[in-house]
Amino acid sequence: MFTVGYGANQFVPLLAVYRRALGLSDAEAIAVFIVYAAGLIPGLLVGGRLSDRQGRRRLLLVFAALSLAATVVLISGQWGVAGLYAGRFLTGIVSGAVFSIGTAWIKELSVGSAPGTGARRAALALTAGLGIGPLIAGILAQWAPAPQILPYLLHLGIAGAAFALLFRAPETRFRDSVPVGRPRLLPTASAAPPFRRIIVPMAPWVFGSVTLVFTTLAEHAVPKDNPQVVVFSGLLAAVALAAGAAVQPAGRRMSALLTRPGSAAAVGLAVVAAGCLAAAAATARPSLVGAAGAALLLGAGYGLCLIVGLAEVEELASADELGAVVALYYSLAYAGLAIPYLLALAAPSIGYPLALVGTAGAAVLTLAAVMFPGRRPLRTR
Repeated sequence: MFTVGYGANQFVPLLAVYRRALGLSDAEAIAVFIVYAAGLIPGLLVGGRLSDRQGRRRLLLVFAALSLAATVVLISGQWGVAGLYAGRFLTGIVSGAVFSIGTAWIKELSVGSAPGTGARRAALALTAGLGIGPLIAGILAQWAPAPQILPYLLHLGIAGAAFALLFRAPETRFRDSVPVGRPRLLPTASAAPPFRRIIVPMAPWVFGSVTLVFTTLAEHAVPKDNPQVVVFSGLLAAVALAAGAAVQPAGRRMSALLTRPGSAAAVGLAVVAAGCLAAAAATARPSLVGAAGAALLLGAGYGLCLIVGLAEVEELASADELGAVVALYYSLAYAGLAIPYLLALAAPSIGYPLALVGTAGAAVLTLAAVMFPGRRPLRTR
């Protein structure tokens, strides 16, 4: 999970390189970034469900090998945007499958540990990869030779090592333990009130928040005359995801302590709204300090929403549907990649500061929806 997260987000600082080398507009650059979601959501839904029935390790080996192929395709992006679209799409398929299968597998490997341990380990592995990837790639793209090749070669080495290690990992799902019959279109847990009234509205803000750091802040909150713009875009991503990792233990404890339905999710959404307001200020008056502050808040909101959602999923999912429920949650979370794209479409008319204020307002409305979903109690702890 770390290695695939690394490969998915090493593209963040390289996007600044491609903007200039290929002359990409704002909308084109963000489209290249979020075509990843077009592959990711099918990868999530197919990978998680198949692993429930075919086994975790068997499928993860296949997709770990495809991770190497996706990085090779991205190398061809230096010669044209078609290579970037193809590479990002394949990266999305791989990421979706690995994140859903890996999260379910880690939960099963954590049996006997304290409640929520599997969710914490999976979230930390994913967040660490998503944060360290852009940091290293940004340094290499800024100061090392061959900025459109060398970062990818490093990832090939890391991914090859992870692929080799997978052969030694124990399997947790076997075909003879899988129930007979066709799987449901949607897992049973998706009909539970907590899933519909809390997870569904909150989940898009998981990656919708932190992706604003990768796209909007990196391009519009860093002073244009800064010669280190590439490395700073990677550094902003690393700062955001470090904040996301740092708050996850507190988020797990908060999820267990706050018994009112939606309370823990509301805290995460409040931090996201504050981050959007900080981002509005940073884009209005670009500065490294303002960009870093907004990145910290948006990253913290991401981390809280991610761990709260995974803890809820662990509680709701049965053993036979764990992969499918995790996949559905991540699909909803990655639907939030549309947020920066919608901002890019609105900004030419109203400007990024005002668009981000509107985004903060939408986060507050979501907060109200999860806190006050109705009179009937959603669950009893």
